[in-house]
Amino acid sequence: MANDKAKSASPTRRGAVSHPGAAEENKPKVHRLSRIEYEEELVKLQNELVQMQEWVKATGQRLVVIFEGRDAAGKGSTIKRVTEFLNPRVARIVALPVPTERQRTQWYFQRYIEQLPAAGEIVLFDRSWYNRAGVERVMGFCTPDEYRRFMHQCPVFERMLVEDGFILRKYWFSVSDEEQERRFQSRVNDPLRRWKFSPTDLLTRDRWVDFSRAKDEMFVHTDLPEAPWYVIEADIKRHARLNMIAHLLSTVPYEHVQAPPMQLPPRPTSQDYERPPRELFHQVPDYAGSLLEKLDATKAQTKAEKAAKKVDKDAKAIKDGKTTRDGKSA
Repeated sequence: MANDKAKSASPTRRGAVSHPGAAEENKPKVHRLSRIEYEEELVKLQNELVQMQEWVKATGQRLVVIFEGRDAAGKGSTIKRVTEFLNPRVARIVALPVPTERQRTQWYFQRYIEQLPAAGEIVLFDRSWYNRAGVERVMGFCTPDEYRRFMHQCPVFERMLVEDGFILRKYWFSVSDEEQERRFQSRVNDPLRRWKFSPTDLLTRDRWVDFSRAKDEMFVHTDLPEAPWYVIEADIKRHARLNMIAHLLSTVPYEHVQAPPMQLPPRPTSQDYERPPRELFHQVPDYAGSLLEKLDATKAQTKAEKAAKKVDKDAKAIKDGKTTRDGKSA
């Protein structure tokens, strides 16, 4: 079974993290995988993900994977590693925006149902219908009645999905408030990732305990035997990614699908075709080529400056009588 291979991949457990506010020197040392160790294991697991994808496609399975958790817990980066080598026509990511006015009048689950996979597809929800149990409840974006109705209907909804044959996996990414704050600061100071820090993140930053209580209550109502919650300790992102992928592979009963042998036939020779002149088309400027020219010029200039400095140094040494003109010591 392919699952045996997935289980043999043994991602390292997250090391202990000191209580927020503890002195830096009191932190226990955390044992982490090196980048090389992590990437070697990740490639093995991603190979198995491709095998799982082929099984899903060949057998007509419908796989739903839900990613929930704290802000900046690493959900997005994990999804990126899961889908890196998968076929986007088979595996797709769903990250829905704020509902429209029309969607607000629909049954709450309706816009998520539209995104569920058909036979032979995988859907990964980057946040899901559990928005209602978390951010909507804590931030007051839904009424108490809407929240209670969700808690009543959600277990029924998910049992219906499983009963209908969906494979449903739910992951909660847990991160300490100390590590979350560090990641928030990193995002704010990085112009390439600043967009990840939204105005809502700023508001929710001060509601840590409220979100903890909301998550605890959500688990009480929706941690079902048919669709349990699986918690990922995510203070170390590399470990969290490996742990999540290895667990998913170990819980999906996939098998390796034998791919038919493929051999490329000889390329047919072109007949009665002559390519039009390139000048007739709108060519994209060779930015890479101009960049190489600039880099070559910079390297040549640096080399010339070093040579000039060496000449000046040798001339000074001769003048001071430390060396002769042939470079030997005086």
